[in-house]
Amino acid sequence: MIVQQMQSILLIVIFFLTTQYIFSQKEIDIPQLKTEFYDIRGTNAFDIALGTSVINGDLVDPQFEIYSHFGYKRHLTPHLALDFGYHKFNIAYIDQYNEGFMSFDLNVELLLMPHKRFSPYIFAGTGYNASNYFEETASKFQGGAGLEYVVSNKVALKLYTDYNYVASDTLDGLEAGDADDTYFRIAFGVNFYFGGVKVKAKRVTDHGTVIETNSITDDKNRPIL
Repeated sequence: MIVQQMQSILLIVIFFLTTQYIFSQKEIDIPQLKTEFYDIRGTNAFDIALGTSVINGDLVDPQFEIYSHFGYKRHLTPHLALDFGYHKFNIAYIDQYNEGFMSFDLNVELLLMPHKRFSPYIFAGTGYNASNYFEETASKFQGGAGLEYVVSNKVALKLYTDYNYVASDTLDGLEAGDADDTYFRIAFGVNFYFGGVKVKAKRVTDHGTVIETNSITDDKNRPIL
């Protein structure tokens, strides 16, 4: 029941964030140079997070366990980033099973409102899942959504959740049924942004050059009265 509720919440969050992004894009009529992203955030970020994980596997009575994360992301554009993260967590069932795991995840992240202090974001990617001491390993795919708020320039708080599909049915120590094991993670964390000064300066310079070129072109094409 808990896992099904989490799945519903995740789907609702992703649907809401996606529709909000689509409607906000339709409201933009005239392209304008925006550089607020480089002031309040940056092109790079280290992040840490702490939360909980829960499995959807073959046994009954899954238990929420501790989850921690450390990562780095690089923004290719204000909207789009590549995120690499190390995740440490436990998978457990009440009075039956408790095992430590880690995962190394590579995600593509879409920040929906990068020039605002508050922004939803969504992400998806692939990863490598392993138990402690790498006794059991498997590839996986993950996707999720979150909310980020910049409390001070270069420092942002975030709340996120992800869904992880593991290419293995032995994550919980039992191979049963036709489906592979999956698990959820929910966490609260901090992004520490840095960089972007040179990128901002170049964008401002390039934008000024384009405006100047268009102005000269308009003057040449203006009819003489």
